[in-house]
Parts: sequence; C-alpha cells; structure tokens
Amino acid sequence: MPLSGKRVVLGVTGGIAAYKSIEVCRRLVDAGAHVIPVLTDAALNMVGETTFRALASEPPKTSLWSDSETIPHTHLGQTADLIIVCPATARIISDMRTGRSGDLLSATLVATEAPVIVCPAMHTEMWDHPAIQENIDVLASRGVTIVPPEEGRLAGGDIGKGRLASPEAVVDAAIGVVGSGVTVDLSGRSVLVTAGGTREPIDPVRFIGNRSTGRQGHAIADAAARAGAEVTLITTSALPNDARVQRVEVATAAELHAAVTQHATSADVVVMAAAVADFTPAATAEHKIKKGDGVPQIVLVPTVDILADLGTRKAAGELSALLVGFAAETQNVADNARSKLERKGADFIVANDVAAPNTGFAYSTNAVTVFGRDGSERPLSLRSKAEIGTELCAIIAAQLSSN
Repeated sequence: MPLSGKRVVLGVTGGIAAYKSIEVCRRLVDAGAHVIPVLTDAALNMVGETTFRALASEPPKTSLWSDSETIPHTHLGQTADLIIVCPATARIISDMRTGRSGDLLSATLVATEAPVIVCPAMHTEMWDHPAIQENIDVLASRGVTIVPPEEGRLAGGDIGKGRLASPEAVVDAAIGVVGSGVTVDLSGRSVLVTAGGTREPIDPVRFIGNRSTGRQGHAIADAAARAGAEVTLITTSALPNDARVQRVEVATAAELHAAVTQHATSADVVVMAAAVADFTPAATAEHKIKKGDGVPQIVLVPTVDILADLGTRKAAGELSALLVGFAAETQNVADNARSKLERKGADFIVANDVAAPNTGFAYSTNAVTVFGRDGSERPLSLRSKAEIGTELCAIIAAQLSSN
C-alpha cells in the first residue's frame, strides 16, 4: 500500500469532471491513504456529500464556518502530507496563483507547506487561454505538480484537450510525490528520457509495433522533474506528463534516434526506457494495401541501435552522459541484462521479466532489477511504476554524486 499512513486532502471543485474525483478517492483509500475530502459549494452542485462520506476516511468538509475545528483550513493545511485538487477549474487555478482564499479549499491551499497536485479540467478554449497557461506555468515554477488534462470527448460533445486525467494517472502522481519516502535531488541536472513503443509504418494505416505504453518512461520523467532536474521527454505515447517536462513527440525508430541525437549531447543523464523496434519495413506503401492485392512481401531492415550508438559515442569521448538502458525479458533475465550492459556500453540496465504477473507492459505496477557497470544489482520488488521511477532517479542521483 504505497500511500499507507499518508494524510491526503482531496479538494473537489465545481467542474463537470467532479464525478471522476469519486473514483480518485476510492483509489487513494485503496492505496492506503487517509483521505479527507474538501468540497467547494460549486462541487456540491455536481457531486453529493453522501458518496464521499461512504468512501473517504473522514466526512467531507465544505465550509470554513461549520467544521468542529476552530480554524479548519490551518488544521487541514498543517496536517496534510499531500493536497490534490481534482478537478481543478480555471477559478481555483487563478486563486492558487494569487493566494486568494475565499473558501475552505482555497484557504487550505494557502495555509499548507505540503506538496500539492493540481489536475486541471476544462474546455479546450479555456485550457488554451493565455491566462490559464500563464497561471499553470507559475504554479509549476513554485513546485506544484500538474497532471495535465488529456485529449478526448468533452462535456459539450466535441473533441479536444481539457479532459481530466484518468483517476489512475492522478493516483500515480500522488504515489510519485509522497509514496516512496525516498528523497531525490537532481537540481541543476539535465535528464533525457525516452518512452513508449515505436511504430514502423507498413502503409498509411498499418505498422509494426510492440506492447509498450510508455507508462514507465513517463513515470521516470515526472520523477526527475519533481527532483528538480531539467527534463526532456522524447515519447511515442499519448500519456500526459508533468508540466515541467519538455515534451518531444516522435513515432518511428528513426525519428526517435534523430531526437535523441539532438538532445543527448547536453544531457547529464540519458534514460532509454522506450521500446525501440529492432526492424522496420524497407519501404512504406503509398496507399493502403488491399487484401485483394495478395499477401504483401514485407522486407525488413534493421533500425539503428540507439543505446549502442550512445555507448559508442561515450566511449569515443563525444558524450559524457550517464547511460541507463532497459531490458524487457521473458527468460534468463539476469544473464541477458548483464550481456546487454556490456554490449551497449551502458552504465546501468534496468531489467524486468515482462512475463511475470503484474509487471511490464500496460500494468500500473512493475518489478525490476537495476544492474550496474560496477557489478551491483539492486532489485526493486513489485510496486507502482511511479515508485520505480522515483527509486531509479535516486540511484541515478547517487551515481552522479559519486562521479
């Protein structure tokens, strides 16, 4: 239970996405957190107190004036280990930036030194408004963790960015911030992370791919950002990322290689968590291949081994970054990881048995062993990918300090 013993204030505001905060509450409790809901007046137009009374650890709090505590906002702020605002409307985001404290939730946010996670949800035009983006940038610069909205169907029926992040993503962020109990400092460091599985096109609608979702890579990038690093994330995934992370979107192995080549020289650390295809079609059909055309003869050619390329460049003195590779294995995990560590010229290989229960692709949990060039082996037993990300960043920070 990664949030065991943690007091979490769950602030719910009056966006239509407030109904999703109910599932967030349940998942937080399931993760071991002691959850105290704080509902604004507007939130009560969307969701009821009774639901939170049944699911949370304490009855919901709704007013500065009706609580048994004489000064409820300072009590909540001082005793919280974490405050999550989900959903966060344009109004509460503005209040947080300016310090306005017009209700119990906004007053609690002013009266706390606990880490804060903000999960915006609003219509696309509102999210894209310069004032909102400026407010988000200011909050992120103050250390607030932003779980960005996703693209999808909105309340008005149209499609766009502004949809509240999934409850799973919100709880993953909470675990990443306070769940591991590990303190990591990467201030002043530049970290490059790759994530997701590449897609090698056969024709305009088909591709060769793999099962990677990018969740582990995104978790590492977010953890590094929380630790103070300047983070660049090169990803094939549509998953959200911490607002402090510079995001570069790619699709193919060639695009990933080009982006890594561009950014690696200035990095202190390169974490190759992406699942890069080993082969790509020699040619891509201009139009969709029809079944009536017969069985296509697809000729495959090798892609660039990006990690090995980085290792070669490091050995030649062209690159100084700490190199961290990943090995997703189904058998002989330790032997294959050690072999890959040597062949690729990496400093660490993070290996996991993707055939084991609840690990690897598509799961929110993972279990890995970090193999070091110095012969070290650090097993990280089954836990959330957010915790794996934080633990790996701690190992990286320790190695950088010892160099």
